[in-house]
Amino acid sequence: MIRNEKHRDLQKNLELSFGPHLQAVCARTAHALASCGHTGLLIYAGAPLPVFEDDRTYPFEANAPFKVWVPLADAPGSFVWFAPGSMPRLIIERPEDYWYKPTDLPQGYWVRHFDIHTVPDRAAARALLPSDLSRAAYIGDDFEGLAGWGVGAVNPRQLMRRLDYVRAAKTPYELLCLREANRLGARGHLAAAAAFASGASEFEIELAFLKGCGLREQELPYNPIIALNAGGAVLHYQVLEKEVPPARHSLLIDAGAEFAGYASDITRTHAGAEGDFAALITRMDRMQQSLCAGVRAGVDWRDVQLRAHELTAEVLREADLVRCSAAEAVSSGVTRVFLPHGIGHLLGLEVHDVGGFMRSAEGGEIERPDGHPYLRLTRVLEAGFVVTMEPGIYFIRQLLAAARADGHGRHINWSRVEALAQFGGIRIEDDLAITDSGCENLTRNAFSALG
Repeated sequence: MIRNEKHRDLQKNLELSFGPHLQAVCARTAHALASCGHTGLLIYAGAPLPVFEDDRTYPFEANAPFKVWVPLADAPGSFVWFAPGSMPRLIIERPEDYWYKPTDLPQGYWVRHFDIHTVPDRAAARALLPSDLSRAAYIGDDFEGLAGWGVGAVNPRQLMRRLDYVRAAKTPYELLCLREANRLGARGHLAAAAAFASGASEFEIELAFLKGCGLREQELPYNPIIALNAGGAVLHYQVLEKEVPPARHSLLIDAGAEFAGYASDITRTHAGAEGDFAALITRMDRMQQSLCAGVRAGVDWRDVQLRAHELTAEVLREADLVRCSAAEAVSSGVTRVFLPHGIGHLLGLEVHDVGGFMRSAEGGEIERPDGHPYLRLTRVLEAGFVVTMEPGIYFIRQLLAAARADGHGRHINWSRVEALAQFGGIRIEDDLAITDSGCENLTRNAFSALG
């Protein structure tokens, strides 16, 4: 009963918030079109990509600029047409086909806001558009015959930049979707943690995560990273071993869910038993929460990156992993041996959402801090931004070998590193919605609500 009530509340809130969200999308798109001299915008959902030398295709994923308008994950060949002052038109391709099930006709809280048409093929879609598209812009993949449609501009960078820049700040509707994506992701993580505790393999842990979320693998925003033991030192570990390892030291799971096109991106690390590694996870969790507490509108994300290394140095010193001061660990670059990646990124319709380096909608990029080439966000935070916060400490074989060779090794307690290397590493990641006074931790709130 409680679950049904929560579902009804979610649907009601989505119904109430989608209309204002679409109005905001229309307004900012109309402004961008006028600024760039275009009179309309045609957006393509995309089409399944063929496998080389085969008659199969890869799983379809709708283009993010299309999902800005409609929460349709499975609508290959479809278009949105927008002309300022008119209701957006959604053209859904539904070919007559008995090999594959055609796209379902959309239903739900958002459909009344669109002029919806179904067509059997691309030629029929073109017939539903204005005959003269010479002043219109098109965003999407190239397809056979597009040149004959007479579109004035294909993927114009100036227009796309203006649209991408404003995507960082989320509407109340988008925040609802991101909260739900975190709720689904948290359910999956709890199921995965239980599978790990029961002695499951990496593959079995992924199956538990999928069941917990209630999603198919192709419905996830990215392939889960599920690493047992030393595999946690591979940042984008892509293997799902089916055999249970002889010893169960640790689990690093980086996995998110998707709702209405919006992604969650959550990482947790678990120890197989109490001890030094479990204590290090606790230290990292406290450090991550300290970083979360320091973000709000007006904070330069580059400063968050630098602060993360200051706090990482303190954790390394407390854990006796380095034999120098925290300040020297930062200044010498030793912290980058243990934390080589960026502290977070924008999140939304894409996991690494667009616009992370933009100085303004008109042009310019904000450089990364020296020595931090993998940071994916350099903007000053604004209310409505959604970002990930993901500090980590890893025992990466290649980076440790380089440290031995280049002089950084003199600061490292090698016996301590060797004792912990079998655990791979630690990453703890939450999704944060930025406010004027702080942030809403979408991930922690989701776990708390699930008990």
